[in-house]
Amino acid sequence: QTVEFLFSEKRNIRAARLFFRKAFERNDRPESITLDRYQANQTALVAIDNEHRLRYENGKPLQPIRIQTGKYLNNRIEQSHRSIKRRTKPMLGFKSNTCANIIFDGIETIQMMRQGQAYYARSAPLNLKQQFELLIPVK
Repeated sequence: QTVEFLFSEKRNIRAARLFFRKAFERNDRPESITLDRYQANQTALVAIDNEHRLRYENGKPLQPIRIQTGKYLNNRIEQSHRSIKRRTKPMLGFKSNTCANIIFDGIETIQMMRQGQAYYARSAPLNLKQQFELLIPVK
Protein backbone atom coordinates (compact mmCIF):
# COMPACT_ATOMS: atom_id res chain seq x y z
CA GLN A 1 0.00 0.00 0.00
CA THR A 2 1.07 3.55 -0.64
CA VAL A 3 1.81 5.06 2.75
CA GLU A 4 2.75 8.54 1.59
CA PHE A 5 4.32 10.34 -1.33
CA LEU A 6 6.18 13.63 -1.47
CA PHE A 7 7.59 15.57 -4.39
CA SER A 8 10.56 17.79 -3.63
CA GLU A 9 13.06 19.71 -5.69
CA LYS A 10 16.04 18.01 -4.04
CA ARG A 11 16.59 14.60 -2.53
CA ASN A 12 18.34 15.46 0.70
CA ILE A 13 18.01 15.03 4.47
CA ARG A 14 15.56 17.93 4.75
CA ALA A 15 13.20 16.40 2.16
CA ALA A 16 13.50 12.96 3.78
CA ARG A 17 12.68 14.38 7.24
CA LEU A 18 9.65 16.16 5.79
CA PHE A 19 8.49 12.93 4.14
CA PHE A 20 8.86 10.80 7.29
CA ARG A 21 7.22 13.45 9.48
CA LYS A 22 4.27 13.61 7.06
CA ALA A 23 4.01 9.81 6.86
CA PHE A 24 4.13 9.36 10.65
CA GLU A 25 1.43 12.00 11.20
CA ARG A 26 -0.99 10.29 8.81
CA ASN A 27 -0.16 6.67 9.65
CA ASP A 28 0.91 4.67 12.68
CA ARG A 29 4.55 4.33 13.60
CA PRO A 30 5.93 1.28 11.76
CA GLU A 31 8.00 -1.49 13.29
CA SER A 32 10.27 -1.73 10.25
CA ILE A 33 10.94 0.21 7.06
CA THR A 34 12.59 -0.91 3.83
CA LEU A 35 14.78 1.78 2.30
CA ASP A 36 17.19 2.04 -0.57
CA ARG A 37 20.83 2.64 0.30
CA TYR A 38 20.63 6.43 0.09
CA GLN A 39 22.20 7.71 3.32
CA ALA A 40 20.01 10.82 3.67
CA ASN A 41 16.90 8.66 4.09
CA GLN A 42 18.51 6.59 6.84
CA THR A 43 19.85 9.65 8.66
CA ALA A 44 16.48 11.40 8.55
CA LEU A 45 14.59 8.27 9.68
CA VAL A 46 16.88 7.76 12.69
CA ALA A 47 16.45 11.42 13.69
CA ILE A 48 12.63 11.31 13.37
CA ASP A 49 12.49 7.97 15.20
CA ASN A 50 14.54 9.37 18.08
CA GLU A 51 12.19 12.38 18.35
CA HIS A 52 9.14 10.08 18.49
CA ARG A 53 10.69 7.81 21.09
CA LEU A 54 11.61 10.77 23.32
CA ARG A 55 8.05 12.18 23.19
CA TYR A 56 6.38 8.85 23.93
CA GLU A 57 4.73 9.01 27.37
CA ASN A 58 2.83 5.73 27.76
CA GLY A 59 5.19 4.12 30.23
CA LYS A 60 6.81 1.50 28.01
CA PRO A 61 9.81 2.62 25.97
CA LEU A 62 9.43 2.27 22.22
CA GLN A 63 11.75 0.01 20.28
CA PRO A 64 13.72 1.69 17.49
CA ILE A 65 12.33 1.29 13.98
CA ARG A 66 14.13 -1.55 12.23
CA ILE A 67 15.67 -0.29 8.97
CA GLN A 68 16.06 -2.86 6.21
CA THR A 69 18.27 -2.11 3.25
CA GLY A 70 19.21 -4.38 0.45
CA LYS A 71 19.76 -4.46 -3.24
CA TYR A 72 16.44 -6.11 -4.11
CA LEU A 73 14.25 -5.45 -1.05
CA ASN A 74 12.91 -2.17 -2.44
CA ASN A 75 12.04 -3.48 -5.94
CA ARG A 76 8.25 -3.54 -5.41
CA ILE A 77 8.29 0.12 -4.41
CA GLU A 78 10.50 1.13 -7.30
CA GLN A 79 8.28 -0.73 -9.75
CA SER A 80 5.31 1.35 -8.67
CA HIS A 81 7.14 4.42 -10.04
CA ARG A 82 7.33 2.88 -13.49
CA SER A 83 3.96 4.29 -14.59
CA ILE A 84 4.94 7.79 -13.47
CA LYS A 85 8.20 7.62 -15.39
CA ARG A 86 6.37 6.35 -18.47
CA ARG A 87 3.93 9.29 -18.39
CA THR A 88 6.41 12.05 -17.60
CA LYS A 89 9.35 11.07 -19.82
CA PRO A 90 7.77 12.38 -23.08
CA MET A 91 7.09 15.73 -21.36
CA LEU A 92 10.84 16.49 -21.20
CA GLY A 93 10.53 18.12 -17.81
CA PHE A 94 8.18 20.59 -16.17
CA LYS A 95 8.05 24.39 -16.27
CA SER A 96 7.76 24.65 -12.50
CA ASN A 97 7.83 22.54 -9.37
CA THR A 98 4.23 23.51 -8.67
CA CYS A 99 3.14 22.03 -11.99
CA ALA A 100 5.14 18.86 -11.35
CA ASN A 101 3.66 18.51 -7.86
CA ILE A 102 0.10 18.82 -9.19
CA ILE A 103 0.70 16.22 -11.90
CA PHE A 104 2.42 13.76 -9.54
CA ASP A 105 -0.35 14.15 -6.95
CA GLY A 106 -2.93 13.34 -9.61
CA ILE A 107 -1.04 10.32 -10.92
CA GLU A 108 -0.50 8.94 -7.41
CA THR A 109 -4.17 9.48 -6.51
CA ILE A 110 -5.29 7.57 -9.60
CA GLN A 111 -2.79 4.78 -8.80
CA MET A 112 -4.18 4.51 -5.27
CA MET A 113 -7.73 4.37 -6.64
CA ARG A 114 -6.79 1.58 -9.07
CA GLN A 115 -5.17 -0.41 -6.29
CA GLY A 116 -8.22 0.00 -4.06
CA GLN A 117 -6.39 2.10 -1.47
CA ALA A 118 -8.75 5.10 -1.61
CA TYR A 119 -11.62 4.55 0.81
CA TYR A 120 -14.89 6.45 0.93
CA ALA A 121 -17.75 6.35 3.44
CA ARG A 122 -20.09 4.25 1.29
CA SER A 123 -21.70 0.88 1.82
CA ALA A 124 -21.05 -0.39 -1.71
CA PRO A 125 -17.57 -0.24 -3.24
CA LEU A 126 -17.13 2.37 -5.97
CA ASN A 127 -15.68 1.68 -9.39
CA LEU A 128 -12.83 3.80 -10.75
CA LYS A 129 -15.13 6.22 -12.63
CA GLN A 130 -17.28 6.84 -9.54
CA GLN A 131 -14.17 7.45 -7.40
CA PHE A 132 -12.80 9.92 -9.93
CA GLU A 133 -16.13 11.77 -10.10
CA LEU A 134 -16.01 12.28 -6.31
CA LEU A 135 -12.75 14.18 -6.77
CA ILE A 136 -14.19 16.62 -9.33
CA PRO A 137 -16.04 19.54 -7.72
CA VAL A 138 -19.60 20.01 -8.98
CA LYS A 139 -20.24 23.42 -10.54
